[in-house]
Amino acid sequence: MSKKKVIVGTVQMSCTDNPQENVKKAIEKIREAASRGAQVICLQELFTSLYFCDLEDYENFQLAEPIPGPSTNTLATLAKELGVVIIASLFEKRTEGLYHNTTAVLDADGTYLGKYRKMHIPDDPSYYEKFYFTPGDLGYKTFNTKFATIGVLVCWDQWYPEAARITALMGAEILFYPTAIGWATAQDEATNTEQFNAWQTIQRSHAVANGVHVVSVNRVGLEQNGAMKFWGGSFIVNPFGRIMQSSSHDKEEVGVLELDLEKTDYYRTHWPFLRDRRIDSYQPITQRFIDE
Repeated sequence: MSKKKVIVGTVQMSCTDNPQENVKKAIEKIREAASRGAQVICLQELFTSLYFCDLEDYENFQLAEPIPGPSTNTLATLAKELGVVIIASLFEKRTEGLYHNTTAVLDADGTYLGKYRKMHIPDDPSYYEKFYFTPGDLGYKTFNTKFATIGVLVCWDQWYPEAARITALMGAEILFYPTAIGWATAQDEATNTEQFNAWQTIQRSHAVANGVHVVSVNRVGLEQNGAMKFWGGSFIVNPFGRIMQSSSHDKEEVGVLELDLEKTDYYRTHWPFLRDRRIDSYQPITQRFIDE
């Protein structure tokens, strides 16, 4: 196999209120992905628990852990055993009273390569993340894994073209987005469809604008006492935004797909967006808003 080809695995699953059960399920699905040839395997956002940010509850801070810590140690052992890269989104306890929404990357030999702390923190009904998470302070990150140089961004980050652009400019060959997003079950179907299409479209646009593959991995299942249906729909797109693989809205699924990174040069050469960037004109982007 060419070193420019990499087989990606996506793990879309439902969760319970038992972290040990969730970790066990994730390990089983990582093994399944590896058995099907996956080399870089991405888990969904906060896979060890239910999505707890629907409530501002101090008890939920007990779910947090240090990184590196117990979960990364377990996954590092698994990564080494299977010879795969694992991308794992976790609730990080940095110190007493300071927490982050963080993704760790374990290389195929079990090495802990580092972490990315989610930069954009939402605060919406049923998504009260600002109560729990301090915005990331590590900046945007890439990780030089055995199989590819990858960039990791998390959920709400996926709405910001600046985050995708910067991570791509840092050399990411693939952008991964661990995600937890869903529909209120009281919502009408037309709104559901519109929201899902917007979510998928913005990430497809990151692939096109930056000439990279994008991999988005969402959770699935009913949570919040049935009030929220996480819509799954995990997908992989090529550098022109073509959907190469997608998952259902309501089933646990393990996706495995080979990506040809040689094609990045083809797309970037024929549609040379990076060449034609007017970096001398972009200073206004650093302002919150441009008042007249």
